[in-house]
Amino acid sequence: MVRAWIADVTPLYENRCYEKYYDCLPDFRKKKADALRSQKMKAQSVGVWSLWQKIRKEHGLAEDASFNLSHSGTFVMCAAELNGRQERVGCDLEKIGQLKENIAGRFFCREEYESILKEKTEGARTELFYRYWVLKESFMKATGKGMALPVDAFCIRMGKPPVLVRQPREFPGDYHYMEYEIKGLPYRMAVCSTDQEIDAELHTELKL
Repeated sequence: MVRAWIADVTPLYENRCYEKYYDCLPDFRKKKADALRSQKMKAQSVGVWSLWQKIRKEHGLAEDASFNLSHSGTFVMCAAELNGRQERVGCDLEKIGQLKENIAGRFFCREEYESILKEKTEGARTELFYRYWVLKESFMKATGKGMALPVDAFCIRMGKPPVLVRQPREFPGDYHYMEYEIKGLPYRMAVCSTDQEIDAELHTELKL
């Protein structure tokens, strides 16, 4: 089973809290955080790795367990395979902002772009754009190629759950989706995995 968690990292904006978690990081993650300029970005970097380490410890996961990380705004996200299988796992978290119709028209596949345009209000178009955004990024991350994979190299059709109706030949097989949202929070989240069993509940860590 794949399960997903999110955590609020705003406490890490305070130096004492940040240093507490920073001191527990491995050297390579410290270097990554040190290279970032803003406190917000540093908090995201430290927070998302701390979230993964907490999950790994609580569930007794091996260091080579399948997992993926994401962050946006004041939240970080982790998705992990809990059964010890080497499944592909990708996740994405995005704070909803402005509609980026030009990006959808340039980079999304035609079916995805046209489905956005069919929505009657700008709010509905914006919501659908960000749903596609996290679904597409979670697949790209699950393949291991990330942004090196062209965004229009595959196509998603919305449903319950969404499905891949076209995918790159180099990544055959079945990929499965789960979408998440939290009422009152302007974020969209998604997990993509070759494991068909994805927990429908998004787990919230109130404290890292």
